[in-house]
Amino acid sequence: MTHIQTRNASVSAWPRLWLGQPLGQGNVLAFVLVVVLALLVLPPLLVLLRISFTEFHAGFREGGFTFQHYVGLIQSNTLFRSTVNSVLFAALSTVISLIFGGILAWLVERTDVRFKPLAFLTSVVSMGTPYILYVTGWLFLLGKAGPLNRTWFELTGSPANLFEVNSLAGMVLVEGFLWSPLVFLLLSATFRAANAEMEEAARMSGASVADTILRVSFQLARPAIVALALFVFIRNLEAFEVPALVGIPGNVSVLTTEIYRGMKHMPPDIGFVSAYAMVMVAVIAILLHYYGKLSDRAERFASITGKGFRPRPFRLGRLRWLGGGIILFNFFIVLVLPLGAIFWMSVLPFVQPIRPSAFRAITWENYQRVLTDSYYWGLAGNTLIVAGTVATLVVALTFLTGWVVARRKRGARIIDQLVTVPLVFPGLVLGIAMLQLALRAPVPIYGTLWIIILGFIIRYVPYGMRYSFSGVLQIHTELEQAAAVSGANTREMLFKVVAPLLVPALASGWIFVFLIATKEMSMPLLLAGAQSQTIPVAMFELWTSGQSGEVAALGLIWAAAMTVLSASFYALTRQASAATFGK
Repeated sequence: MTHIQTRNASVSAWPRLWLGQPLGQGNVLAFVLVVVLALLVLPPLLVLLRISFTEFHAGFREGGFTFQHYVGLIQSNTLFRSTVNSVLFAALSTVISLIFGGILAWLVERTDVRFKPLAFLTSVVSMGTPYILYVTGWLFLLGKAGPLNRTWFELTGSPANLFEVNSLAGMVLVEGFLWSPLVFLLLSATFRAANAEMEEAARMSGASVADTILRVSFQLARPAIVALALFVFIRNLEAFEVPALVGIPGNVSVLTTEIYRGMKHMPPDIGFVSAYAMVMVAVIAILLHYYGKLSDRAERFASITGKGFRPRPFRLGRLRWLGGGIILFNFFIVLVLPLGAIFWMSVLPFVQPIRPSAFRAITWENYQRVLTDSYYWGLAGNTLIVAGTVATLVVALTFLTGWVVARRKRGARIIDQLVTVPLVFPGLVLGIAMLQLALRAPVPIYGTLWIIILGFIIRYVPYGMRYSFSGVLQIHTELEQAAAVSGANTREMLFKVVAPLLVPALASGWIFVFLIATKEMSMPLLLAGAQSQTIPVAMFELWTSGQSGEVAALGLIWAAAMTVLSASFYALTRQASAATFGK
């Protein structure tokens, strides 16, 4: 009997060690998550790295190790030109986004300005609008048939455009407008939590409104603004929609469009493109490192003391009309103009300037075709399947990873690092990596929805982690301890105690991931087959083939549906904010 007991004890204890500690249920979960995340996020990086150092012969036969692709990249004149253009494009676009979004966020959250609902309406509708639809609207407004250049022609008779949209300046303007709603939403949280006592003290000391804004309000928010600026710069650096639709026709190349051209060249130079992609990955990894440092330093500028804190609005006085005018201007520029242009294109058989004679050509055929053609219903079905599946799996995975990291279980640091790896991948670069993995997979997944779903899961895990991790931190550990004392195991505690309390955070994360998955174009553009196209990919192909009316009609119908979900996302975030700040 003693022998049997000793043997059973040794069997139960023999390999249950991980990193030197006995494995409880929580540590077993952490170990499984490390394995799952490693299998998800590391293969794309490794395959890109390997291919960039692999020599290729005719018929894509792999040879030996080589530095040839990197040597050719350095010797080519495209790397320097596209890098300079990328930096200028990203930096100037970031400045425009911060000016529009930052000023708007301060006015809405810190002042008694009028028309606040219009600012939120602009952001909510923008969240549900595909990027490509927004870009096509500005291409019309600033193009040759648009009101700006058309008015210039009518006044001067000059055939030259007053503003050339297919230029670096056009790219900067469109991208800056594109990101300003999200900058507004992200900075709103910062200004909403600011302590009004310092602003009031400055005014009582004789400071003007301008001095108070520049020397107090924005100085307190400076760490958050700088960190957000770097984040937006990174996202602009990896942008594809605007460079592809605006830049390529004007022969303005950036890093992402050079990679895309390399993949579309026949035969594609896989090794050279992979080397190009690795350069982008390295640059973004460095920038993300500094972004993390800036985010960590933000707490030094905290102005909420916990003693009688109440975020009182800043009274603008006679300048209130100016603040309201800024909100109306932003509403008109960022929302009304592009959507109005898209609607105009959607009711015409072909693109025409806005003039009285064109009203006779108005037709609803584009909408009828979109609503009755099974092709478009198939696109909608594919997009909903991809986005719904991705959002559900990402939220399920990050629910577990967020709990392990927040509770500092064994392996939490490794999990946290693995979750952040996908941030270094621009969508187009991850698409190239997933393409190579699909071609080498033992099962035929290339050109199917499955490879798109897998790529999106990898790409959006960091975004889901932000919601789940923050939600878990708000749950006190004593609830979990009470469940454990009552005899609950890890699984019962997670799904019966933690999960119900995390429903608002997980729901917000699900809607956010769902929305950005429905808007993503760069990755599916490389991975989609004839039967697995999504709405953004189909809109890109329709636009490049000259079917602007159908693009506009399809986009408006889709944007209306997605705006409903955007409104739900916004309502959930405001509810969470109200619970925290009482506002």
